[in-house]
Amino acid sequence: MARKSTSRWRLRLLGALLLLALVGGGWGWWSIQQWRPSTLEFPMQGAEISAEAGAVDWKVLKATGAQFVYLDASASAFARDPAFAKNLEEARAAKLQVGAVHRYDPCQPAESQSANFMTVVPRDAKLLPPAVDLDMLAEDCPVKVTDAAVESELMTFLNQIETHTGKATILKISSRFEDRYHLASAIDRNVWLVRDRFQPDYAGRPWTLWSANSMFKSQAAEAPLNWVVVAR
Repeated sequence: MARKSTSRWRLRLLGALLLLALVGGGWGWWSIQQWRPSTLEFPMQGAEISAEAGAVDWKVLKATGAQFVYLDASASAFARDPAFAKNLEEARAAKLQVGAVHRYDPCQPAESQSANFMTVVPRDAKLLPPAVDLDMLAEDCPVKVTDAAVESELMTFLNQIETHTGKATILKISSRFEDRYHLASAIDRNVWLVRDRFQPDYAGRPWTLWSANSMFKSQAAEAPLNWVVVAR
């Protein structure tokens, strides 16, 4: 009888611990979806809108606390967000500042990628500085690309789109890209770093933009948004 009683007690304890874990995990998931850095510490906040985000209610996004948005514009040599022009117009109508993002592909020539970007993004002095998303590595390129070539082609790309926009590009560098190529300190541009909840330091120098929550849930869109803040 004592053994059966002990066994039942252990099962109840295990069940209680499992329930606590589930409740804690659910609360943590809800918490990160709602979390944003303090506006006292970071007064300028906004969002990055991916091509997969779908319809966005820009007025609701503005009311949520966004002051600017970065819109996916182009990727590699051929991909483009067909909604970019519409999103640009509607975001501006909601009194949001707007910038454009290009997702860089080290496997494709710089000239082809810059031409793709310039086809989508107008020459407009009111746009925020363009951002180039650096996450893809050259390891899987069909033709071998050396580290020196990655840096050289990237510089060509930056120079070409900066001539088009008239503004210095922001390097949105992922931790894996920086770990592989160490370009944050090699290229003299402002950096945009990525890390949920905790401030990133992998660039080895101060960041200008920080993607603080890639899972931010808002009534402005069905899909989670990437919440971004500006350094003071």
